[in-house]
Order: sequence, then C-alpha cells, then structure tokens
Amino acid sequence: MSRRGYAIVAALVVAVAGVAVAVGVRAAGPGDGRPAAAPSPSPTESPVPVVVPGRPGESASVISSDQLPAPDGSLYNDADTFFMRMMIPHHGQALEMAALAADRAGHPQIRAVASRITAAQQPEIAVFRAWLKARDLSEDEAGHSHAGMKGMQPPEAIKGLAGLRGDAFDKMFVDMMVAHHEGAIAMATDVLTHGRDERINELATGIAAEQQAEISRLRQISS
Repeated sequence: MSRRGYAIVAALVVAVAGVAVAVGVRAAGPGDGRPAAAPSPSPTESPVPVVVPGRPGESASVISSDQLPAPDGSLYNDADTFFMRMMIPHHGQALEMAALAADRAGHPQIRAVASRITAAQQPEIAVFRAWLKARDLSEDEAGHSHAGMKGMQPPEAIKGLAGLRGDAFDKMFVDMMVAHHEGAIAMATDVLTHGRDERINELATGIAAEQQAEISRLRQISS
C-alpha cells in the first residue's frame, strides 16, 4: 500500500475510534455537518488518546498523547510539538527585526546584539524543523494564527521599526526585542513544565538562559 493509502486508512481508524470511544472528540462544525477543525495544541492540555498507524501488516494502536514515540525511541507529547512548531515563526520574527539593525541602529552594541540573535536563532530554526520532520509532523497546523503568540510583535510595529534610524530605532528595537524575548522565555518555561522530550528540555533551557542574558544586555544599552 502506498504512503497515501496508509494515511487514508489511519484517518478512517481515527474516525471509527472517535465514534466508539468518544474521548477527546470535538463536536461537528456549526451547520455544515463536518468535524470542527482541531484546536492548536496547548502545553496545558490533558493527555488524550492518539491513534498511531501500524507498520505494513500491523494494526494501528491507541496511546496517550503524552507518550508519543519518536523514531529514535525517545518520547514526546503535545507540549513538545507545540513548542517546536511555534518557535519557528517566533524566531523568524526575531531574525526579521535583527536584520533591520544592520543599517538602521545608531548604537554599535545594538548591532552586536542583533548579530548574536542571528547567529543563535538561525541554526535553532533548523533544529526545530529537523525535529518535526523526523516525526513526520508539519511545521504548522492549518488555520492557526501566530498573532496571539507570546511576545510576537504586530505587523504594524515591525513596519514602524523599519521606518526609523539612529536613536529612535534603538529605543524601539530594545522595547520590541525585550518583549519578544520575554515571550520566548515564557514559551520555554511552558515546555519545561509540560513537555516530555529530554532534548527539547535542554534546548528550551538554553534558549531561556540566552534570551534572558540578551534582555539584560539590551536594557544596559538603553539605560
């Protein structure tokens, strides 16, 4: 059977299991008779049954969402997946702001911090993507908006930052990047509390420590 065939079978198994067990299943969408779109995973959600398709010739199995097995034998859960997915656009916005500093910042230390952000976060995005790919997980869920993500700056603020230079740019950059880093630290704290993957635990610890150090640096520059 082709990969697409297995995906179809897995979808049917999920549907049947949902009717029979009725655990963690959302009500149908309003008025259209179709299942409502599943909400984005939350690091505080309780574990729910997850149907895992078996290998060729094997039956599917149902396990808890806080004990999902990875190809390397490690375990992960919804909180881990949420963190790795959300940190891709979160880091992406930090890189966008850091890129603006090269020819707009008035203070050389602002440019230095921006350079450090680029050097640290670009490789981390590659780590997030590799982790998701190894588990055959998409980088994002359809219909999910990043607007409410902790620390994310609105598009109009990014546009406003791009229109500034010198001291005005530096002040706004510090304010926005500090808020952005605080959001990342909050997300890292969430996954450290609710996640299961040991590698992500180490990664989140490092991200929180580095971004807290950068917050201190930025505040010293602006004082």
